[in-house]
Amino acid sequence: MDAAARRYVIGFFACVFLALGAVSLLNYQVDPYLLHQWDSPLVQRPRQLNEKLGAWAKTYAVARYRPAIIYIGNSRTELGLPTGVRALFDGKSIFNSAVSGASIGDAIRLAEHAARVSRVETMVWGIDAPTFSLDMGAARVEDSLTGARHGFFAQRALVNLKRGLTLDMTEDSVRILTGNAGDVCRSNLALYGQRDETCTIKGIRHWLGTAEAIPVRLQEFGDGLGPTPSSTPALDASIGKLCRGGLRLRMYINPTHALTLYALHWRGKWDAMQAWQRGLVQVVERHRRQGCDVRLYDFSGFNSITTEATPLVSGKPDMQYYWEVSHYRDNVGRLILARLFGGDTPPPADFGVELTQTNVDAHHAATRAARERYRVEHAREAAYTQRVLDGPLIRR
Repeated sequence: MDAAARRYVIGFFACVFLALGAVSLLNYQVDPYLLHQWDSPLVQRPRQLNEKLGAWAKTYAVARYRPAIIYIGNSRTELGLPTGVRALFDGKSIFNSAVSGASIGDAIRLAEHAARVSRVETMVWGIDAPTFSLDMGAARVEDSLTGARHGFFAQRALVNLKRGLTLDMTEDSVRILTGNAGDVCRSNLALYGQRDETCTIKGIRHWLGTAEAIPVRLQEFGDGLGPTPSSTPALDASIGKLCRGGLRLRMYINPTHALTLYALHWRGKWDAMQAWQRGLVQVVERHRRQGCDVRLYDFSGFNSITTEATPLVSGKPDMQYYWEVSHYRDNVGRLILARLFGGDTPPPADFGVELTQTNVDAHHAATRAARERYRVEHAREAAYTQRVLDGPLIRR
């Protein structure tokens, strides 16, 4: 290769390198997904309705904020557990690290990451049967986001720079810079990890209302992969790690609407769901005998909160306790926290049962009886659920 050709090749690759570097630097500075922000002006910047890469933003924020109280789970916990309750925890810092689309495998990574990078005193962990799988969920909680025990921020800087080379991030940076980001609301980082209610309201309107969202959520719940056999041993091992750190752990089964539990029954998953609960009770009881401060509560089933009438029969456009049948509002989250930790406003007597070896069988028998009463007393909604689950797949 002659000198002119070498200069051309060197010049070409230098231009490519500079162009890629400029793109990565642009995305790093604009940071459309808030991948490396905490307590900065960008956290307050309006963002797009569909908050992308939530796990990236939250794993970084937890490492910077280092909260004493941490919430773990999927979108149900992210929407439903409020962070503005510091008085309940003696003024200590709270962060909602739940991520939309998280499986139990994702949640385990998020929980162990929080315990590594912060001095967590209390962890509140929402779970449910359909997402109780080790498969990576839509949250995509990759090991590169949570795996570093030392040098976390240096590793994240490299990962973020690499992510800054992607086309989608560049397009979103340009939209922000040109004022074409579309419908916006506040980032969940502005609310210490809790989803902004405005985002949810706008999202429901995109569905054309609560009633239109219900059949999709029922199908999603009924089609969930979990609970899978390998997931409970994985959670067992994770609880052991967390307990060795000395934190207080409160796990709760999400209070999805009664129709979702009826959906599991109609899909033939009821016995598997109750066997899963018994397995969890055994895990929790064993760790408690070993000195761990861990408890398990069930807020699901058929109680005064979960059996709220849906728009299908009430004729109202919205529900008091639910956004649709899968996601509860934070007024329900406050009742959950009141049951777990006390407070001035006690929850309804039938909302939230601590599961133990001595009561789990009686609790399951009572839930089966309540399910049959619900089928009779809410026949229209039960029949609707059956039609939805037996009909063609509805996609978003």
